[in-house]
Order: sequence, then structure tokens, then C-alpha cells
Amino acid sequence: MTTFNINIVSDPICPFCYLGKKRLDRAISLYKKTVSGASADTFAITWKPYYLDPTLPQGKSTPVMERMTAKFGTDRLEALTNRLSTMGQSEGICFSFQGKMGNTRDAHRLIQLARLKDSSKGSATSEYQEKLMDALMKGYFEDGGDITSHEMLTSAAEKAGIDKSEAQTWLTEGKGGDTVDQEVEEAYARGIRGVPHFIINDKYEIGGAQDVEAFLMEFVRAKDTA
Repeated sequence: MTTFNINIVSDPICPFCYLGKKRLDRAISLYKKTVSGASADTFAITWKPYYLDPTLPQGKSTPVMERMTAKFGTDRLEALTNRLSTMGQSEGICFSFQGKMGNTRDAHRLIQLARLKDSSKGSATSEYQEKLMDALMKGYFEDGGDITSHEMLTSAAEKAGIDKSEAQTWLTEGKGGDTVDQEVEEAYARGIRGVPHFIINDKYEIGGAQDVEAFLMEFVRAKDTA
């Protein structure tokens, strides 16, 4: 049996991170079904923080289309949204482009709480993290949520099986911030300049929301050298 430890460097306001998660999920499922001896292999996923736009101020949110228009211009933004819509449809994602974006440090702190709850189980599990990331990304990209809102964050936590009051206390008291800051700096020091970035068993790396086949190839390589 092979254990795959996958670190995903990500930012919840990155649409390609949402696409990348969907493709990784499909790749894991396909790998277990099609690769000989892989059905018993396990995958332990850890979500690591990154700031896609470190200039975004804390405590303030902006409609995503307003921010993106200022950054890319109308013509480039139209091409980007059309591309994302097409890519999203193939992964079951309906990008609304109605969310509000801002500094994601609080969202990353909440992900730290999910990591702690996973590690407290004492086994290679990422159940809380996976459910939380699904809820955060769907809430922001599809349901038009505000990624800076503690109301949205605690609602996502509750959907992931985390007590809402526990999540609210964690956010209000500023917990997990030092770890987030340290891990963001570690990502920069590693030379990561874009997300999503996948690190498999601290050896094989995949940059961007690659096709399912790219993940499968790296899984097989990692299994062969385990």
C-alpha cells in the first residue's frame, strides 16, 4: 500500500485552485479504479496558504468583477471569464463572478483549524479540510459569497462539520495567524509564484490546474519509487 502525502498551496480566491481541486479529486478516483494494486492506496491532503494578491487590505471586500476589471481591463476580463466558464462547466462548476474578494488571511486561518481537527484524529485524514475547501470555494465562486465575511466563513465551517461557535471563537481571537504567515513565507522561499501548486510526497510537483492525466502520471511515478 502506498500513502500519498499531497500538499496543496492555494488561495481560496483563485478560480484555478477550484478547478485544480476538482481535477485532483477526479484523478484520485480514476487512479484507484484503473491502476493495478492502487485501490488500497491512501491520500492525505494538506492545504497550505498563499496570497494570490497580497495587496488586498484586511477588513474590506470588493466585488470581484470590479477588482478584476481594474486589474485586467474589460476586454481581457471578458476573455478570462469566458475561458473560466467553459473550463468550469467541464468540472461541474458554475462560476457566478458575483463574489466579493479581499484579504484571505482569515479564510486561511480557518483552514488551519480544519487541519488541526484532522490531525487530532491521529490518522492520515483530510476530511475536515476537504469539506471546508469545498464549502469555501462553492460559497465564493458559485454562490456569490464574501470571502472576508466571518458569517460566510463560519457557515462554511459548519458545513464541514466544525462547530460554528468554535469557528467563530477561533476567528475572533486571531488564532492560527502566525502559522499562516510562516507558511506563506515558506511558499515564497520555495519559489512558488503561482497557485494552485501540488507537492506529492515532497518530491513531485505539479504547477497549475493541470489535466487529470498529469496527476495520474505523477501518482504512478510516486508509487513506483515508494
